[in-house]
Amino acid sequence: MSAPFALALHGGAGPIRNADQSAEIANMTALLQHGHTMLQKRANAVDVVVEVIAGLEQAGLYIAGKGAAPNRDGVFELDAAIMDGKNRNAGAVCALSGFYAPIKAARAVLENTPHVLLAGTGAAKFCDDEGLQRVDDPQAYYTPVASSLSATDALAHGTVGCVVLDQFGDLCAGTSTGGVLNKMPGRVGDSPLIGAGTWADEQVAVSCTGQGEYFIRAAVAVDVSARMSYAGMSVDAAAVGALADMERQGGDGGLIAVDTQGRVAMPFYSHGMRRGAIDAQGNVTVKVFR
Repeated sequence: MSAPFALALHGGAGPIRNADQSAEIANMTALLQHGHTMLQKRANAVDVVVEVIAGLEQAGLYIAGKGAAPNRDGVFELDAAIMDGKNRNAGAVCALSGFYAPIKAARAVLENTPHVLLAGTGAAKFCDDEGLQRVDDPQAYYTPVASSLSATDALAHGTVGCVVLDQFGDLCAGTSTGGVLNKMPGRVGDSPLIGAGTWADEQVAVSCTGQGEYFIRAAVAVDVSARMSYAGMSVDAAAVGALADMERQGGDGGLIAVDTQGRVAMPFYSHGMRRGAIDAQGNVTVKVFR
């Protein structure tokens, strides 16, 4: 008998200024339904996470992928990570310039190297060697969605992510980001750091979004799993507790998580968080604000 399956995604938490989120809601809804169809056909969790996040990256609606903003030097440096819960294999790239779909680069690291994280020019060389598609004209391709945000928004940020429980009972999490706005060249946040912004193991998959420096200091993603293991918390309670620890340090943001029973948690401490989930029966939930 197959296990229940579930899928959740997010399009970033933080200073969401645009009141009209209809394009984002439509995009998230379509991707949830597409991922659900894949899961019904017994696709594995890793395939679904990559497919959904690539769709979010290509939408140009979030501060990730096509919608990412350049750093202070005008260079687009992107980060992504993926983790396979059944064996804890993980792959990530950071400060990657010049490639479409950073999540696919992260998957290539997972599958084709003995390493977890590749950075900068080394990551770019690896992507070239893997035959991943380059962005020929970054200034023409990228359409930064951060223009509505004030330059005074300290550590203004945006991230996309996906967590999946497949019919085989396996969990996977992935996260992709363009990083904080106007970031210093070489700055890396929590998204590509396993345990901080991305985590999956035998009991839970987690993808975070928010001010990465604070998520790193609190190791938020793995803290969700630790609270479930050591304190016997539900995924909801563990997610809220891990975020509260981050917020006490002065940060904001949110996360999505799914456990082995298909229970989804999507808490956040911020102005809003684009998020959605779909269960095995096809019931869709998509929200931005409370």
